[in-house]
Amino acid sequence: MLQYVLTAALALSTAPALANDSVAELGTGGLILSRSDAVAMQSEDLFISPDKVTVDYVFHNNTDKDVDAIVAFPMPDISGDPEEMPAIPENQSDNFLGFEVTIDGVAAKPQLEQKVFALGIDIGADLKAQNVPFNPFGDAAKAALAKLPQAVAEDWVNRGIIIEDTADDGSGMKSSYAPFWQLRSTYWWRSTFPANKDVHVSHRYKPSVGGTSSVSFFYDGQFQGQYATYKTRYCMDDTFENAVRKAAKDNPEGYPKYYESRIAYILTTGGNWAAGTIGKFKLTVDKGNPKDLVSFCGDNVKKVGPTSFEMTANDFYPEHDIDILLLEPSDSNGGDAN
Repeated sequence: MLQYVLTAALALSTAPALANDSVAELGTGGLILSRSDAVAMQSEDLFISPDKVTVDYVFHNNTDKDVDAIVAFPMPDISGDPEEMPAIPENQSDNFLGFEVTIDGVAAKPQLEQKVFALGIDIGADLKAQNVPFNPFGDAAKAALAKLPQAVAEDWVNRGIIIEDTADDGSGMKSSYAPFWQLRSTYWWRSTFPANKDVHVSHRYKPSVGGTSSVSFFYDGQFQGQYATYKTRYCMDDTFENAVRKAAKDNPEGYPKYYESRIAYILTTGGNWAAGTIGKFKLTVDKGNPKDLVSFCGDNVKKVGPTSFEMTANDFYPEHDIDILLLEPSDSNGGDAN
């Protein structure tokens, strides 16, 4: 796969050094169909930005009979661990990505299936018995845990369902119970693909954008830390790396003044359609801010707008997922994109 890196001109001023706190991105993908040799994916138009992900599909039933299939959208698993900080766009909602779907332009109402696990064991019945919501990051779940009978709480701690967490709430250190279970959510619906006809399916959601408050792969005047992993994952090339070096050189304090953002899109989990390939595939990556640097892997990528870049392919077979690295100037006076 060819490397493709897009860079911006830099004009940075001094600012205090930033802590290297990190928030993890949650890899999310597209739709999955129950296996069908009759329904082909004629096209997929995928748009990814820090604010939204939209996917427009055209499916075609190649046979003379209607085909009924299950269509599913797996949400990323989330785990309630006080030591982890995943990026969750709407953490108080079961629909924590704000997922929406239309079929031939009509809004669909998919069903939501949720399961919760601790140590690989389904604990849904335990949570329901105590009226504890499944979302481990919702305030409602934490409030319900505070009301658990002591015997139940002790049993759940022993079973790895919850843990005791000590934190300062502003009035001193206090202990409370925190979720430690894993939530697995899937939206799904039944869909009919009429004989010899196209079906247009579109969905959108808010991506989980991970981040670090500084550049995690360049410090103390050299590439290190996450550098080797990032170079492969995001196809960073000399042009991108030189821009990072210049940012560090232009800053009297010697570090590149950028915030780091990451988006992960799982492209390789589909393929349950006729031929297993996508007839026409289009990827658009929009970095949002003209001042950002962006790096990702792709073939024959073209710049199509001030902030957007496009890749197209025919009979496309997704061999790799899409990982996007964004560097946003921490100084609002950063330069415009080339």
